[in-house]
Amino acid sequence: MKSNYQITLEYEGTNYKGWQYQKNGPSIQNEVEKAIKKVLKKKIRIIGSGRTDAGVHAIGQSANFFCDKIENLKKFLNSLNYFLSKKSISIISIKKKGLSFHSRFDAKKRIYKYIIVNRRNFLVLDKNRAWLVKKKLNVYSMKKALKLFLGTHNFNAFRSTSCGAKSPVRTIERSTLTKKGDKILITFSSRSFLQHQVRSMVGCLKVIGEGKWNVGNLKILFKSKKRSLCAPPAPSNGLYLYKVIY
Repeated sequence: MKSNYQITLEYEGTNYKGWQYQKNGPSIQNEVEKAIKKVLKKKIRIIGSGRTDAGVHAIGQSANFFCDKIENLKKFLNSLNYFLSKKSISIISIKKKGLSFHSRFDAKKRIYKYIIVNRRNFLVLDKNRAWLVKKKLNVYSMKKALKLFLGTHNFNAFRSTSCGAKSPVRTIERSTLTKKGDKILITFSSRSFLQHQVRSMVGCLKVIGEGKWNVGNLKILFKSKKRSLCAPPAPSNGLYLYKVIY
């Protein structure tokens, strides 16, 4: 009888093409599947809660897989992490779930965080882990604009041209912006996001913070539904899949 297991992962996405298996480069999914194969001696397919793009990191990605019953979960977890230790991937936890559990379809909320470092000097500790913006940002203007994203809207202007979602309508349940020192942390919570949506929203907040746009420009963008009018998306290296809630 097959069992269903949920794993929670963290990873640095810098050297990966994203979560999903790719023919043209390494993926998180492929590396974890290879580690599971080394431990269980058979090929297992894992199902992620959602795709993260190339260069995007995760603190709480969730995935599940089916296999024969694992007798010692702690030993299994340690073995997996042994093989992943040089891959910038760590399995934080593993739980046995019901057979009907699906890491993607059962997710009720996904929380993404974006980190901007607002200073003139280059990054050392946060290199590849944050977006360095040298021009001083007006946090008050950014917070004012952030409120426009809340609620249910057509986010067509904020999604990638390659986004395969049938509907551009999404609901942002919560959005926050906090500044501590030279770090600006922006958080978005929704059941699901469109491809590049979070990075596009952050890109718009950045140009507002620089004074190139105002809240009126953002309202016009929403109304236009045109991707071509959107600000350039924020780079992937500042984005983190923080948590998936079931």
